[in-house]
Amino acid sequence: MKKLSAAIIIILVSTIFLFSECSENKSNGDSDKKDSTAISNPGNGGYETQVKYGEHLVLIGGCNDCHTPKKMTPNGPEADLSLTLSGHPAKIPPPDVDRKETESKGLAVTNDLTVWVGPWGISYAANITSDSTGIGTWSESQFILCLREGKWKGIAGNRTLLPPMPWNTSYRFMSDDELKAIFAYLKSTKPVKNVAPGAELPVLAEKK
Repeated sequence: MKKLSAAIIIILVSTIFLFSECSENKSNGDSDKKDSTAISNPGNGGYETQVKYGEHLVLIGGCNDCHTPKKMTPNGPEADLSLTLSGHPAKIPPPDVDRKETESKGLAVTNDLTVWVGPWGISYAANITSDSTGIGTWSESQFILCLREGKWKGIAGNRTLLPPMPWNTSYRFMSDDELKAIFAYLKSTKPVKNVAPGAELPVLAEKK
């Protein structure tokens, strides 16, 4: 009887050991599978597609902070998702401030976080949706030039992008893969027709 009990215990211990080995191997297999998936998409930051990677970069990069108009809610201003990334609405005027005083004091004021008034003049958030009034007709190289060298509309020789666009402190350091992913996502967005106003020179620089 004792020999039988000992044999049963040995069988149980062996079974538990084998089961734990199988579980560990399965777990490692799943981990390896995930790792291989990420490695197989190095240009997508581990995301399934380039567009998904670009969407992630746009969200964490704060693009909606300036390029998406806001609407007032019980919780305060929130992004108007019906106008996502469409820039400053063409028909809304800039803040009604004394521009001469604002510029001379080095102040910056904003309206809806889509238009800014400061020493550089007035800058309006651009439409960066896939519409033709946004970046719908842009090429990938044009987009990269815009963010890498801060050229308006991505055209060499154009003026430099104005504040608060942080191209020189942030976006110019992005890799080609990151910039290409952002462009791919923006080209996939819902087109919103909106011709955002062009920048205005500071009044202190105007010819008298």
